[in-house]
Amino acid sequence: METLSQFKNEPYIDFLLAEKQESLHKAVEQVNKQLGKTYPLIINGKKIFEGKKHVVKNPANTDEKIGEVHLATKEYAEQAINAAQSAFETWQFIPYHERAAKLLRAAQLARERKLELSVWLSKENGKSIREAVADVAEGIDFMDYYARRMNEIGSQPAALVHVPGEKNKLLYIPLGVGSVIAPWNFPFAILAGMTTAAIVTGNCAVVKPSTVTPVIAYHFFEILEQAGFQAGVANYLPGSSSDIGDYLVEHPKIRFISFTGSTAVGKRIYENAAKFAKGQKWFKRVILETGGKNHVIVCDDADLDKAVRGVMRAAFGYSGQKCSACSVALVDKKIYEQFIKKLKEETEKLKIGEGTDPSNFTGPLASEEQLEKVQSYLEIAKKEGKIITGGERLIGNYKKGYFIVPTIVTNTKPDARIVREEIFGPVLVVDTFNSFEEALARQRSSDYGLTGGIFTKDPKIKELAMQRFHAGNFYINKETGGSTGAMVGRQPFGGFNMSGTDSKAGGPNYLYLYIQEKSVTEFE
Repeated sequence: METLSQFKNEPYIDFLLAEKQESLHKAVEQVNKQLGKTYPLIINGKKIFEGKKHVVKNPANTDEKIGEVHLATKEYAEQAINAAQSAFETWQFIPYHERAAKLLRAAQLARERKLELSVWLSKENGKSIREAVADVAEGIDFMDYYARRMNEIGSQPAALVHVPGEKNKLLYIPLGVGSVIAPWNFPFAILAGMTTAAIVTGNCAVVKPSTVTPVIAYHFFEILEQAGFQAGVANYLPGSSSDIGDYLVEHPKIRFISFTGSTAVGKRIYENAAKFAKGQKWFKRVILETGGKNHVIVCDDADLDKAVRGVMRAAFGYSGQKCSACSVALVDKKIYEQFIKKLKEETEKLKIGEGTDPSNFTGPLASEEQLEKVQSYLEIAKKEGKIITGGERLIGNYKKGYFIVPTIVTNTKPDARIVREEIFGPVLVVDTFNSFEEALARQRSSDYGLTGGIFTKDPKIKELAMQRFHAGNFYINKETGGSTGAMVGRQPFGGFNMSGTDSKAGGPNYLYLYIQEKSVTEFE
């Protein structure tokens, strides 16, 4: 096993450089030539061009067809589960370092296609090209980091107590066949992370991407195949949740479910996974990352410019379609007027448009369903508070896309729906507080506990916030995004309460969720 260099996060791309703009232009041309293709299911390495098709459109311009995918039925889901079970009989015994080596090859293949993959992603789900590059880079990071962690786990003996006359070992063995159910908002990063964590630890997987973003998921599966993963280890199964979602959770051969998505669906998965099907002989393991209603606290001693930028970027990056997005900014009453004035001014400067134009800060919502959901919350906001900027759909030159203007809402009550419920759109509530204890109480009263942040210079307040702010990821004075932007290997990601099972993706302990421990003792 070769010695690896220290893990480093995949760099982003600086589109201010002329040569990077030229590379982007070429990548867009390359992708445009491939638009409109039909994509199959992949079961046991075989490409299946059968069954109902689903058309995928560019959310910035619905006249542009990204492609169409065949959708799986329960019959195909059964085939995929059986294929994964068959592959598991041999894959589980492949040495850990060989599995890790394949994953490192996959990371390198993705690295070589980083800009092209980013363009596919931007066109399919509407992310700005900068956000799309960050998504792909995170997926590369997951692959690289998990391969290295697998080598570390496999090569380092557990710290057990030894006594004369016996030899003790702790073996790490895979769980079996699992379902990976991925979201549309990070369709490369999260899908790659959940899938590769499962397979590098020796499991096999049936992977259901979102029907909003199945094309970028297909390109990921191309990479796995090129990297040398054997047929059946990971199976590509796009399909509607109503057709195959419950089936992939409840099937007796499924040993674990790894899911990222809404809290409502997460609760359903958790409940259904607890039911025992005929022939099932294990308690299923459920790994969830769900929703968030994330707060950022701005204290009276905060650097105002930094706080405004941090809140704005966290609230409106990718049009608020991040589970980590800042939804509520709580601002000390003493600086509220200054803060809200500057925040409004800076928000109204944000440029909105098609994602592959690097001058645009953010793009459209990802789907018509998302558009309708956010519009319904804007109507609620009008009743529960005061919209001081935004609050409408962009039309005119934008009418063929799902664009919503970044929206700031004030004058709300703490129990308002707009304050309590996850919107998943570019809607930010800004409210005041009189004391830090009041702000903390507001945050801790949330049903969620995913991310959050604070802007302050006071060491005592920082320390108190670290201890009492109830969220899985907490940021202090983060200008690039007050509640967003966890980096693989540096900020393991996952939250509390209704935000999931605190699985900490991208952290040193994440792979243990996909393995079981076997204690072995030999006596003299």
